[in-house]
Parts: sequence; structure tokens; C-alpha cells
Amino acid sequence: MTHRFGAATAAAATLLAVVAGAVAAGPGKEKVELDAADQAAARAVVLRRSDLGAGWNGGRIEPDLSGGPTCPNYHPKVSDLVITGAAASDFRRTGVDFANEVEVLRTAGMVSRDWRRSIVPEAVPCLRRSLAKGLGAGAKVLSFGRIPFPRVARYTAAFRGVVTVPVQRKTVRVLLDIVLVGRSRTEISLNVAAPAQIGRVISATERRLARTLVARIRA
Repeated sequence: MTHRFGAATAAAATLLAVVAGAVAAGPGKEKVELDAADQAAARAVVLRRSDLGAGWNGGRIEPDLSGGPTCPNYHPKVSDLVITGAAASDFRRTGVDFANEVEVLRTAGMVSRDWRRSIVPEAVPCLRRSLAKGLGAGAKVLSFGRIPFPRVARYTAAFRGVVTVPVQRKTVRVLLDIVLVGRSRTEISLNVAAPAQIGRVISATERRLARTLVARIRA
């Protein structure tokens, strides 16, 4: 991969974080009442460098527990949800970024309600609009929508955006993928930015990592 892929993906990854947060958390703000047991449960699940192999930089980061944007036809309620555990990590190598956030909610019923409200058809145009709004001059959203993904847990959904980003007088096509998984009281988001030309490799890696993270759920 060339240097320009790294620069383009870094820019796209910043946008991905905004969009992924909107999908995973919904607009508004959840209550945050962290406790030691559920903090430990979230940290046990979160993506590790060993899950990716050699050559990756990064590690644990502070989870973003802020809400996402709203749209006229998309504003699911989250004020009755309580986050009791949270952990996040981010790993990068030239041209590729894998970010992960894990949240533990107070009850499994909260996860179910969050999913029913947030993962709906109206989410897609809202998220695409949010992504397009955040792009800099010359960048463009080519597509954004839900894509097939193996059902690795009771709740599973995946989205893919394709954007073009101008870097060093060239236009680079970048994938922005969001994989969302929920089981019991735990919600997982896996967010990936990578050159479009390695899309098949990225998809296979996402499936493997999703299964790895789900296998570590204990809450």
C-alpha cells in the first residue's frame, strides 16, 4: 500500500468514528453508571493487538459514550438505557484502521430495545447524510448501506460506505465498514477503514474478529 492510502484512511477513519457512534448509540444520550464488574466484562471482550497479528500500532482508548446525530425520520429513544461497562481500542497499520467499542448495558432487555429502535431502515439515509456532511472539500460518498453479514450473535448488522478522498493530487477510494453485534447485555461495534481494493480481505477479517469478540462475552 502506498503512503497516500495511509493518509486517506486516517481522514476517513475520523469520519467513520462519527457515523459508527451514531449507529451504535443512537441520538440523544444514554445514562452512564459504570460499575467495576461490568467494566471488567467490557475490557475482557475489546479488540486486542493479538487478535490482529504483528505490525499493528495502537491499543486501548477512551470509549466515546456521547450520543449521535438526529435526522427528521431517525431519532430513536436512548434515555431509558443505562451503560454499566465500556471499553474501546484502536489499531492501525499503513492504510487500515480497526476500531472497536464494547458496551455493557444494565439488562438484556435494554440491548433488545436499543436494537429494535436503532437498527431500522431509516438509519441508513440519516447516517449517509451525517457522513457526507462531515467530508472535507473534494471528498464524496459514493454509497452507504447495509450489507450481508453472518449471524454471529442474536443481534448482528453490518454497514458499508464507499467514499473517495483526495490525497496528494490523487483520488483514493476508501471503505468505511461498521459491524454491530449484540448478545445478552453486551453490544459490540467494530469499525474499519481501508482501501477499497482490499475489500475481500477486510470482509473476511471482520467476520473472524466478530466471532472472536462474541466468544469472549461473559455479560
